[in-house]
Amino acid sequence: MANHKSAAKRARQTVKKEANNNRRKSVVRTSEKSLVKALTEKNIKALPELLKSYTSQIAKAAGRGVLKKQMVARKIGRLTSRVHAALTSK
Repeated sequence: MANHKSAAKRARQTVKKEANNNRRKSVVRTSEKSLVKALTEKNIKALPELLKSYTSQIAKAAGRGVLKKQMVARKIGRLTSRVHAALTSK
């Protein structure tokens, strides 16, 4: 337990920030799963919208420091390549 007022406040803030970060990561993971599922099921109509949504959410998470920027860039690049390959190979 914190011994000072400032340490107690810091502990409260950490709990809130952890909850927000976990929520953001969960949203990104769910979005990624739905995009990959659409890719495997070859749901061509849903791919562009899912990719746009996923890219937006993961970029916001990186901008807020929840995820590492290089990892985000790599994931966006790889999934974008897969989506474009699926769209062009109709």
